[in-house]
Amino acid sequence: MKKAHLIHLLWLCLFASVLPVRATAQEKPAPEEDYVKAHYTKYEYRIPMRDGVHLFTSVYVPKDISQSYPFMIDRTPYSVAPYGEDQYKKNLGPSDEFEKAGYIFVYQDVRGRYLSEGKFVEMRPHIDDKKSPQDVDDSSDMYDTLEFLLKRVPNNNGKAGIWGISYPGFYTSASIIDSHPALKAASPQAPMTNLFKGDDAYHGGAFMLDANFGFYTFFKPFDEPSLPKHEVPFEMGTPNAYDFYLQAGPTENLDKKYLKGSNPLFNDQLYHTTYDDYWKARDLAPHMKNVKCAVLVVGGWFDAEDLSGPYSTFYAINKFNPETTTTLVEGPWVHGGWARSLGDHLGDAQFNSKTAEFFRSNIQFPFFEYYLKGKGSPMLKAYVFETGTNQWRTYATWPPPQAKPKMLYLRANGKLSFDPPAEKEGSDEYVSDPAHPVPFVGYTTDTVPQRYMVDDQRFASTRTDVLVYQTDPLTEDVTIAGPISPKLKVTTTGTDSDFVVKLIDVYPNDYPDPDTGSTIGKRVLDAPALRMGGYQQLLRGEPMRAKFRNSWKTPEAMTPGKMTQVDFTMPDLNHTFRKGHRIMVQVQSSWFPLVDLNPQTFTDIPHAKPEDFKKATETVFHDRDAASGVEVLVLPQP
Repeated sequence: MKKAHLIHLLWLCLFASVLPVRATAQEKPAPEEDYVKAHYTKYEYRIPMRDGVHLFTSVYVPKDISQSYPFMIDRTPYSVAPYGEDQYKKNLGPSDEFEKAGYIFVYQDVRGRYLSEGKFVEMRPHIDDKKSPQDVDDSSDMYDTLEFLLKRVPNNNGKAGIWGISYPGFYTSASIIDSHPALKAASPQAPMTNLFKGDDAYHGGAFMLDANFGFYTFFKPFDEPSLPKHEVPFEMGTPNAYDFYLQAGPTENLDKKYLKGSNPLFNDQLYHTTYDDYWKARDLAPHMKNVKCAVLVVGGWFDAEDLSGPYSTFYAINKFNPETTTTLVEGPWVHGGWARSLGDHLGDAQFNSKTAEFFRSNIQFPFFEYYLKGKGSPMLKAYVFETGTNQWRTYATWPPPQAKPKMLYLRANGKLSFDPPAEKEGSDEYVSDPAHPVPFVGYTTDTVPQRYMVDDQRFASTRTDVLVYQTDPLTEDVTIAGPISPKLKVTTTGTDSDFVVKLIDVYPNDYPDPDTGSTIGKRVLDAPALRMGGYQQLLRGEPMRAKFRNSWKTPEAMTPGKMTQVDFTMPDLNHTFRKGHRIMVQVQSSWFPLVDLNPQTFTDIPHAKPEDFKKATETVFHDRDAASGVEVLVLPQP
């Protein structure tokens, strides 16, 4: 019986293995062509720099030699892999359009990264006056790279472009200072520009805790050139970053207990807590001079990493190079979201069109085609996506001059109004407790979710340590365009405090829910349905560490009980609060673990002792003679 059963099973296995294979062989479509391998030949060079260091560079050259092509260059600290002249990237250039249109694509490991020689320096400072071949920076490295490529790579048309996102965005910006004559177009995208003033490391003098520690657990210096290695991811031991960082204690423990001195790059970020010479040397904006190529600066309204860099870069190039064609593009994107997503939504916020696809095909590709091949037409000054109305706008300057400053005043009883307090209205207060900080999201996470930039803030508005102010339902649209500037009159019982200000769009209570088929009411068996009525969509939020209220270099303690002016500026935005919506402002003194904890005593925070972390009562005034509010630039309605 067992033998017969076994024979039967063998026949079943035989037919199961033969028949489907034949069917699959008949129905299987022809494999797609590997476009890059079919149309490009890869070369690898070790390009000599003026100081004798060699930079590893991969070059992909079109096989079609019937015409000449411009260079498209990407300089990166994140590896130009795959390595080996017979190993090809799957895609080339900023988007699909480029590899089909024909360019010579160049990828370069920057100094001290992967197979390039030299020492890696975080955001290597630019040298304005180079006195010898040993005075090198990313401008000189780009110049020497182009000199080599123009002479060695056949069928080039004598023109070059460069692009990069985030750290490669910094290298793009640094590479166009004192531009090589062949460099005709550049697109720094989400460029790191000043790590202390609004980019990755510090916002408002507060350390961006979770994002930076997470980054430097894997981004480490190399002792010598080496191929990429498999890295074991850092394990928090909990899916809840809030708990992990709270239990870690003072931030120096992250180095002592976990990294154990293994990453000096992290320590540089953590321990340079004021705007000292380390940060000043790495501020690229003052050096953006002699930029002779057209520039397309790209950023995302909801970029959690480098929100300030695009504006700093755009304004600096305009200031020092008024004759240079410079264009700003801002869309409803996360960090690099314009390169790899549809851009039709973020979290629960809907943008009603494929904004990233539009950018790639209608702005980015035409920009390089025009300045490197002479096709099409020149760019306008600013292309920005206006959220709320969800449509692209173009402006001759940015911010648009017709946008005028108006103050949204904090008022008594949780009111927010464009009208100032007319009488003595008093103040509001809350207790800020470092042992129970306000979380930055209302759900459990072990990272910084990119969607937090537009997340629902209803979880925060119910806390007793968050002040909430909102307008009545708007009777007409209100459109803001430009920077957002909180201006607070405050007191504290401590000697230092953070003040986090959030600008929020509150949806009407009858706003329709998305059609997801979810059950509502009591019959909820799975994830709760998304309810959009009363949704509090974050638009912009930033911390301000009050000890830096007068100087980024020289912090000053606050005097307990003494009224203090705390003013700061948050990055630009173009948003329309629609008729029927409300405008909301929330004020709080922690935003954890997005931002490190302020012990609320005046001290060097990384080295703070556990006993330095104390509760403090924070008071925000909204009197006629001590008015607090948020200044925005408001566009007139058509």
